[in-house]
Amino acid sequence: MKICRFDNDRLGIVEGDRVLDVTGALDALPKVSWPLPQGDLLIANLDKVVARIEAIKHAATPKPLAAVKLKSPVANPSKIVGAPVNYQLHIDEATKNPGAFANPSSNMLNIRTAGPFLKANSSLVGPSEGVALRFTDRRNDHEVELAVVIGKAGSAIPAAKALDHVAGYAIGLDMTVRGTEDRSVRKSVDSYSVLGPWLVTADEIPDPNNLDLSITVNNEPRQKSNTRMLILNVQQCIEFFSSYYTLLPGDIIMSGTPEGVGPVKNGDLMIAEVEKVGRMEVRVRNA
Repeated sequence: MKICRFDNDRLGIVEGDRVLDVTGALDALPKVSWPLPQGDLLIANLDKVVARIEAIKHAATPKPLAAVKLKSPVANPSKIVGAPVNYQLHIDEATKNPGAFANPSSNMLNIRTAGPFLKANSSLVGPSEGVALRFTDRRNDHEVELAVVIGKAGSAIPAAKALDHVAGYAIGLDMTVRGTEDRSVRKSVDSYSVLGPWLVTADEIPDPNNLDLSITVNNEPRQKSNTRMLILNVQQCIEFFSSYYTLLPGDIIMSGTPEGVGPVKNGDLMIAEVEKVGRMEVRVRNA
């Protein structure tokens, strides 16, 4: 199932070129009060919501997909966790052009020694909101990634059980301003975490480690690879990251970007695709 959040926080499912408005399924969510439970309420109760969607979708109002504004399918993650240098060819391009990649040290070019990084939740947007560039006197880069959405909480999760904790997958853009600051600073600018265009539930992608992914900018091919080229695959990322943090429902893992990282500017159109997930268009503007 492809689950989206659109327009004024409506809940939808995507079928072909249309969206079925199933906002009524949100009545399956539990009533909560302060202090709110940790994690995203929808993702934490996804099985109940999906069951309710199945019950009501026959009467849902359809809308053309092209006519709706798609927002991040996850509204309230507790954290966005990034996997740095998780494709060897991206490491190679950083090594060959250190000035463009903030003069990386050898430790920072090894995912095991660099460790995961966190992106601010305030950086999260959907494709319709676009990327608003800041620090336009510096290089601002696109990084296309498979995004993994955690569905069940866990800490110190073994790789063999990691996929049991996944709710689904989306396309992620880990936008980055180049400079000398820590990764988490440069990647946490408002709108520098794009998630979309929807959440594909995990049952539709039994093997996340063999998916083509790509991005074009103004129809120019920039990045193209396959998740089988990940240094730490999806299960290993979950195992590694959960050794540092308890992963909660709705947490987003950006699994890493391949070679071909490049700059964007005001007015650019990015089109990102991940096999079995979909395609999303993201406009770039100055903040």
